Amino acid sequence: MKRLVIGAAMVAATVAVRAEDPATSISYQEEIVPILEQNCATCHLTGEEAGGMSLVGDMAIGFLVGKPSQEVPAVMRVEPGAPERSYLVMKLEGTHLDHGGSGARMPLGGSPLDGRDLARIRAWIAQGAKS
Repeated sequence: MKRLVIGAAMVAATVAVRAEDPATSISYQEEIVPILEQNCATCHLTGEEAGGMSLVGDMAIGFLVGKPSQEVPAVMRVEPGAPERSYLVMKLEGTHLDHGGSGARMPLGGSPLDGRDLARIRAWIAQGAKS
């Protein structure tokens, strides 16, 4: 058990360092798209579903970055450079209700994202949420 905790801490530290190092950017295609497609796209497939967004591949970025959330229009789904002000992060971390949001924590009906995937999403947003 001790090894597992230490290993998880090392992964989280590595991702956190990458977020602060502009020379080592998080790849949207290689790191973010797989997280979205594995955890979100089953419910957010075409953009016609709840939330009004598709979270599939290249389409996802156009529905996320710089777009107001439906639940709290004053809060962007993804505000480049500001993961703490991005509704996507709030919904994934379950803090959206504290910011005037509604509904359930995402992914709906699934397990919350693991710390490594959340750290990658936060790092991508902190680095400007680029494709």
